[in-house]
Amino acid sequence: MLLSRFHIVADLLGLGLSGSVNSSPITAACSRYMTQLKQQLSSTSTIQCGGQNTRWSEYAAPQPGAIITVGSEDDVAKIVAIASKANISFLVQSGANGWADTFTLDSDGIIIDISELKTVTFNSDKTEVTFQAGITNADMIDAAWNNNARVSTSTCNCVSLLGATLGGGLSRTQGVYGLNIDQILSLNIVDADGNKKTVTPESDADLWWALQGAGANFGIVTSGVFKSFPIPQANNTAWTGPVIFDQSKIEQVISAIDEMTLEPEMEIDIYFAASPPDYMPTFITLPFYLGSEEMGRQKFAPILNIGPAADATEEIPYNVWNAAGDSFCMAGGRKPSYTVGLKTMDPTAWRNVWNEYTSFIQQHPEASNSTVLTECYTTAETAKSVHSDLASSYPFRDIKCHAIAIPWYADPSLDDEANEFGRKVRSYWAASAGTQSPSAYINFAHGDEPLQNIYGSSLSRLQQLKQKYDPHKRFNQWFPLS
Repeated sequence: MLLSRFHIVADLLGLGLSGSVNSSPITAACSRYMTQLKQQLSSTSTIQCGGQNTRWSEYAAPQPGAIITVGSEDDVAKIVAIASKANISFLVQSGANGWADTFTLDSDGIIIDISELKTVTFNSDKTEVTFQAGITNADMIDAAWNNNARVSTSTCNCVSLLGATLGGGLSRTQGVYGLNIDQILSLNIVDADGNKKTVTPESDADLWWALQGAGANFGIVTSGVFKSFPIPQANNTAWTGPVIFDQSKIEQVISAIDEMTLEPEMEIDIYFAASPPDYMPTFITLPFYLGSEEMGRQKFAPILNIGPAADATEEIPYNVWNAAGDSFCMAGGRKPSYTVGLKTMDPTAWRNVWNEYTSFIQQHPEASNSTVLTECYTTAETAKSVHSDLASSYPFRDIKCHAIAIPWYADPSLDDEANEFGRKVRSYWAASAGTQSPSAYINFAHGDEPLQNIYGSSLSRLQQLKQKYDPHKRFNQWFPLS
């Protein structure tokens, strides 16, 4: 029980606590022992006993007995060392956006909240940036913008940059610079015993490989160094914006995207969304071109020539590239999401997905925030910055589009129907994905997929390395390898 384990923690810290832990409620034990644990941590750390753990999705969310918000990287090492010795389960949390249902953490465990670790510094020529694990995509974009630089980030502002990166790190600029994992120069991690180490390709090639695609299974990354690209603000722009089509043109648009070869400077998103005030289902594309409007319109002409109902594209600065997705950052609600990686886009399948989507939100107006989102990227075949599949454990550099069905609602009584909707949509995509075997990007996956779908060809080696680096399964909350 949590009560007795907190007493073990106190003993490990030499706090000399007395009394019968079995006679006190869990919250009282947490308040008593964890308050004294705080004396061992940095002055800016905080401890919350019980209460609600606020996350992006409440569906299958971990609900710990305590949340420790650390004030330093050293705090992380101390907490892991103590928790491991006392056999207390723990989970690291930064942006709190992970939505999979693989979490097993309950009131017997603790969350190590690293969201306040926010330091970010650039070197003198802006070619490297060192940052802590609490930095979100938005934090990094703002810092880079203010330093006349560009850093590869993912597309959602509120997501932890390192959290997304350790699963691969899809990025609008990956055709030019590579995935986020390709930006890493070094990582500072805490291992399963609470030891701190700096990992580079030279220091530990196996762990380096594993961290780049399956990082959550091998340690807590507290900070890292990324590549940065010096670019004056005036030149740090791209052409993008929403292009809205009537739903009757779904088949034409999907066919055009399927037939397009996305060049290194290109990326496109697709949305099925219910737009206020009337929440009518809407079909939206969001093309992105790392260059001028003239070239962007030329490259995306096969889509634009279909004839949109509205076109709000324009050249915009780097610091607002992700703004179109900010509505997704609203925390709370239930969002059991389902994904498939696609090499091909089948118009009939997408018509079926549209029909399922419109039926779901019409039957359940309370789920009108539900969305179908697809992100399509340059693949390794056409990227300027090509990295071998063997250089990292991320296995899906050949996947063009990552499609996600996101039911979004508040009432748990809708769970069964929401999951049925998600599974139906996933089945349409899976049947027409154009892949030899199913694939699911770990950061988008639901949690019910076979591990082969998540880790692909890297699975066997990752499982062997898991035995080497985490034999006691301390890091086992996020698509665990063991």
